[in-house]
Amino acid sequence: MSEATWSVGRVAKRCGVKVSTLHFYEQKGLIKSWRNAGNQRRYKPDVLRRIAVIKAAQQMGISLEEVKQALLSLPDNRTPTVEDWRDLSKNWQHMLNARIAYLQRLRDYLTSCIGCGCLSMHSCPLYNPDDTLAQQGSGAVILQQAAKQCLVATPDANDG
Repeated sequence: MSEATWSVGRVAKRCGVKVSTLHFYEQKGLIKSWRNAGNQRRYKPDVLRRIAVIKAAQQMGISLEEVKQALLSLPDNRTPTVEDWRDLSKNWQHMLNARIAYLQRLRDYLTSCIGCGCLSMHSCPLYNPDDTLAQQGSGAVILQQAAKQCLVATPDANDG
């Protein structure tokens, strides 16, 4: 049982995070601990893998809520295995590809149009007579539509 009683300081040092980060992850439901007889937090060693998954996902721009949902999808909320990581990363890859496609479209619009539908530019590649885009909302509606398309396309990509 001694191997299953890692202190918060030991886990923080081993993972390269602050103790407050571990408390935050625990508060968000990403990791769990229990209290010993002295009311000190204790962790099982497999928490290291969960934290590694969290940190890797964050580096990819995956939100903590998305990480939480992915971890909750595992049977019995277990620590991800190698196969689980393969599946999680594959799903996140589809989402990242959609974000990349959106950012590429955004990059391409930046030099010629901000996508708002206004007619104030002398040479606008978008033809918007009578400001018809105003009916679809305010702001950069073309870019907002592109962002929605990316989000809609992501679940379908996860099925394949």
